[in-house]
Amino acid sequence: MKKIKIQITLCLTALVLTSCFEDRDDNIVQSSSIKDFVWKAMNFTYLYKSEISDLADDRFANNAEYANYLESFTSPEILFESLIFQRQTVDRFSIIVDDYIALEQRQQGIFITNGMEVIPYALGSSDTDVFYLVTLVLPNGDAAAKGVKRGDIFGQVNGTTITRTNFRDVLSPDSYTINLGTYNDNGTPETSDDTIQPNGTDITLDKFQLTENPIFINDVLEVGGQNVGYLMYNGFTGGSENALNDVFGNFVSNNVQQLVLDLRYNPGGSVRTTTFLASMITGQFTGEVFEKLVYNENLQSLNFDYLFANNIDGTTLNSLNLNKIYVLTTGRSASASEGLINGLAPYIEVVQIGTNTTGKTQASRVFYDSENFGRQGANPSHTYALQPLIANGINKNLESVPGTGLVPSIGFEYEERILNLGILGDENEPMLALALADIENSTAKRGNIKAQPKLVLDKMAEDFNALPFEEGGMIAD
Repeated sequence: MKKIKIQITLCLTALVLTSCFEDRDDNIVQSSSIKDFVWKAMNFTYLYKSEISDLADDRFANNAEYANYLESFTSPEILFESLIFQRQTVDRFSIIVDDYIALEQRQQGIFITNGMEVIPYALGSSDTDVFYLVTLVLPNGDAAAKGVKRGDIFGQVNGTTITRTNFRDVLSPDSYTINLGTYNDNGTPETSDDTIQPNGTDITLDKFQLTENPIFINDVLEVGGQNVGYLMYNGFTGGSENALNDVFGNFVSNNVQQLVLDLRYNPGGSVRTTTFLASMITGQFTGEVFEKLVYNENLQSLNFDYLFANNIDGTTLNSLNLNKIYVLTTGRSASASEGLINGLAPYIEVVQIGTNTTGKTQASRVFYDSENFGRQGANPSHTYALQPLIANGINKNLESVPGTGLVPSIGFEYEERILNLGILGDENEPMLALALADIENSTAKRGNIKAQPKLVLDKMAEDFNALPFEEGGMIAD
């Protein structure tokens, strides 16, 4: 499926480029090759092409006008941004990079990182101070090796107080020291007198190249006489399908009757991988539409239906044939994560636990400065690449993910507590415990979990110091 679709895309790309740009001479490319690539790629692939007048096929009367237009932009990045449709509200996701090798590595789960993911919060007692909350620690990263744990807090780096001005910069170096602290609410419910008290623990962290396994946790829990599968999956990484199939093989052999799928920190990835996971969760819908990708007006021939499958390249899928699933989400759950929920919803009951997802229904793909926008033959003089939105992902009922995100099921709204994150995979971790309480049909347990005290502070960003799967979104493949 994957090879056929890519071949079709590249052939059509070559055809369109030949017909649309045959009258443009080489001088344009020589004078502004990267910007020329940016405009051509966006003109051909961009999902919102019809909304951007500068991308119209008849925008330029001649080569000179086109060349002058390109030269009016001082950088490829500025040109690219000028071609984005409603950056703040609609297209928040298209990107341009000047190092596609690093981008490719990130999408494969390879990253330069110390293995710690954090969220910055504004400190209520200060107009300027910020602290970081550690939410995820990779088992084979430097942070884990040096004892950093989920739930740790630090308000200083290298002895310098973190502020609204410097919070993005203090974690940029390849090596830095975090000064761990304790959150002090001073015995009052108000946050205006809260402080971060240094606890004397200083940890120097170093970044290095790390390959993340997207299958973060998988386990079988016994709850109320039922075997419950738990899978925390942090990225729909192409190539992880066989490992997922092994996990589901274990679920099948353990007679798993319920499944909790943890996508709270999963920003997306391959649609193909998503389709296989959906097929493992179910199994009774082989051949039916899981998700549709709909392209711009020039590329309607590329519209594609992803179908529920029963094998991966001839290897039989291990499927649970479930009619109900629990999915854990946060504002970090995006793209393919949302596509999985949206694609399953017409077929089975999806109980969504947590907060609204990101709200990204669109798919993207990386394009290079080559004759057909493929990786082979990319211009050796630079490493720029684009990853624009190119298609809308919709389910079999033609429903897309709203821009405000998918909303948790009624009664299952829950935001992670800053001071009580819990241990991922532990039955008492609040979000997992909510699912298990419902499986036990215990409304009292659900009520107690949701009643836990909640510290309300402003997030400075949804996530920062991102781990490997943070870029990529939903990849059309």
